[in-house]
Amino acid sequence: MSGRSHHLSRKTDLTLPLAREMIAAPEKSDSSLFGHIGTHFDVMDRKFPLSYTEVPAVVYDVSSIRGRDIGKEDIDLSRIEPGMAVLFHTGFLEEAGYGTPLYRKEHPQLSFDLIRALTDAHISLIGIDAAGIRRGKEHTPADQYCADHDVFVIENLCNLSQLDEKECILLHTYPMNLIGTTGIPCRVIAERKPL
Repeated sequence: MSGRSHHLSRKTDLTLPLAREMIAAPEKSDSSLFGHIGTHFDVMDRKFPLSYTEVPAVVYDVSSIRGRDIGKEDIDLSRIEPGMAVLFHTGFLEEAGYGTPLYRKEHPQLSFDLIRALTDAHISLIGIDAAGIRRGKEHTPADQYCADHDVFVIENLCNLSQLDEKECILLHTYPMNLIGTTGIPCRVIAERKPL
């Protein structure tokens, strides 16, 4: 039994738990937001490839960065390889609380240079514990730019603080099989692999 417990402890659920009242909130009732509640992929006008359901991942702790964009100079790009998921721990979900006006409108964001560097590296996924990789009117165009480069954004992750930047991580993603929506709710599990 102890071996089984140890095995299970190597997995961390990065999916935001949703209560009924979070789903039924008035600001979430707009049908255009269907698929964009809680932890989800922004697939835009693309189909999510099944090959992306299990990919190696790196995590960057950028929780100390406030008041400016998270840039290329803030992370070690040499750790990134094609096909990887790149996860950003901003700490903002815990700080602001999911769904609050502060969370939706003032979250940290990635610089355009960093977004371009990530797509140029041919990664598969960008994950963040915030409402998006860009704010306001720049949110959707940034998601579309990524999707056009076969990169999908996972928003509203949680528990990224439980992952160590030095760990070897395999990211498991389980998207719902939805059609006709730009977002797909998903379950995201990080599995620590032996070094």
